[in-house]
Amino acid sequence: MRKQCGMTRKHKQGFTFVELMVVIILLSLIAVFVVPKTFKSFGKAKAKIARSKMAIIEGGIQQFYVDCERYPEELSELLEPPSDVEDKWNGRYCKPSDLLDPWENSYLYELEGLVNVGSYDLISLGADGQEGGDGDNADIYNE
Repeated sequence: MRKQCGMTRKHKQGFTFVELMVVIILLSLIAVFVVPKTFKSFGKAKAKIARSKMAIIEGGIQQFYVDCERYPEELSELLEPPSDVEDKWNGRYCKPSDLLDPWENSYLYELEGLVNVGSYDLISLGADGQEGGDGDNADIYNE
């Protein structure tokens, strides 16, 4: 061994138990405080995507109305022509994937709107796919 400044130098390998515990505790704290906030923002992003897709569907519904002189009775009429307006139908008015919300559930369509009285309602049932709910599970309606 070489001597430096009158002392022998030993090579230390690995980490001590205390160092490993400090790192584990720091990573745990980061996971506890950062990860939930990240996942919460993902839920908000999906709600925004749901509203954006609703706007695409609304555009398709309006174009269907212009072409066929009536509103569709169900959303599938935006993809395939109904027999009574087959000669006027000038679609496909949206893509099949547009009719699924970010949670892969079909949008609900009510021609006689309860929220949008005098118009129609488009509804996403949120992350749980069930009526009602809070947070990510809340229902989303068109405006």
